[in-house]
Amino acid sequence: MNRGLRERLQGATRSAHTAGALAENPGDGGIAAAPVRRFESDVTSAVEQLQQSLHRKLVERLDLAALDALTEPAQIFGQIRAAVAELLRAETVPLSHAEREQLIERVVHEVTGLGPIEPLFRDPSVSDILVNGPRDVYVERQGRLQSMDIRFRDDAHLLTVIDRIVSRVGRRVDESSPMVDARLPDGSRVNAIIPPLAIDGPVLSIRRFGATLTADRLVELGAMSESMMVLLAGCVRARLNILVSGGTGSGKTTLLNVLSSFIPDDERIVTIEDAAELRLQQAHVVRLETRPPNAEGRGEIIMRDLVKNALRMRPDRIIIGEVRSAEALDMLQAMNTGHEGSLTTVHANAPRDALSRLETMILFAGTNLPERAMREQIASALDVVIQVSRLADGTRRVLSITEITGSEGDVLQMQEIHRFRRRGIDTTGRVVGHFEATGVRPRFADRLALAGVDLPATLFAESPEGW
Repeated sequence: MNRGLRERLQGATRSAHTAGALAENPGDGGIAAAPVRRFESDVTSAVEQLQQSLHRKLVERLDLAALDALTEPAQIFGQIRAAVAELLRAETVPLSHAEREQLIERVVHEVTGLGPIEPLFRDPSVSDILVNGPRDVYVERQGRLQSMDIRFRDDAHLLTVIDRIVSRVGRRVDESSPMVDARLPDGSRVNAIIPPLAIDGPVLSIRRFGATLTADRLVELGAMSESMMVLLAGCVRARLNILVSGGTGSGKTTLLNVLSSFIPDDERIVTIEDAAELRLQQAHVVRLETRPPNAEGRGEIIMRDLVKNALRMRPDRIIIGEVRSAEALDMLQAMNTGHEGSLTTVHANAPRDALSRLETMILFAGTNLPERAMREQIASALDVVIQVSRLADGTRRVLSITEITGSEGDVLQMQEIHRFRRRGIDTTGRVVGHFEATGVRPRFADRLALAGVDLPATLFAESPEGW
């Protein structure tokens, strides 16, 4: 058994002891003091007390030395499960077979997994897990939030799970460092914030690392039309610089993954991210990730440092997971100095808003560029802005593909090529609309032709497309 599992076993036992002590001293603010406990059934209370009792007995009964010799996780889990089942047979609480199995699973999840939320983490339909306190758990499925009948015993129990999660990736969270943002081994992103910053108790947010979607699958799901997919694939192959814009959870990273699939296999790609989420299929990929400061506040590596370093790595393409600050200037300069075909995302609600945000980020770099110079820099660097959004019914759509045609005076010139036109909401709450071409032939069409990208003549014809 590795050191991490031993610590989790001992941590689970400490948590159980703490919960028991709090229950014995209601004046200390434990679970027995919470008003909601008065409404719980005796059966539920007995089961929870039994679960805590099993925690305490588990470490006493397990042969830790024997577990150390096991290397396969399935063997370790099997040994722990067998030990819990044996302990449970000695208890006198009347439980059905289903209840016994459920209790065994809960104890095993508590010791080896993420406690009450472990089943959610294993559910592929869950895209976000949001814990707003020990008794307030939500998940997102298919773009919609759902309240779950899942709870932690108390704040101490939730804190134990949070500490277990962040410690796996070498991070810590405590009163001196009450916020943490990290990436789990499977790529999921986790954010935790605890008191005193979180007033009502610890808060945990997990963005799941979902299945990789292909371009064809996005078309099937109605995220974009086939014509839009053909156009975007051509833009990537012709080495146009593309900015994906959208709000939180709108599908920017998913679309960025799809766009990257059109990059030829013989190109060297350097990816730069705050939390590595991109999953490129090409053979020649170098992945870089920022680093937060250590406990002494030193050693931080920001996005801008990595962008500058990437330029010295002979990249054919640079993909930045998301621009948020001064690295926007370095990215634009890279795009203007031979690193064509670069891709990135930004948080914005419309294509023009995305360009305005880039201007603001350039100012973060401490330069005194006039507005006109900044806009000329953006116009010469970027070719296409793709706007994505999560609609009211939870579906995600590519709302617009817009070309940046240049700058005239102090104004950036843009023209929309394809769009999603919304017509309303039907009786089931589903957003109704269709994809259409605007009838505008983009100026970059000639670049696509020179790059050998043969697009059908009707691709830009003004005619609505059903989906």
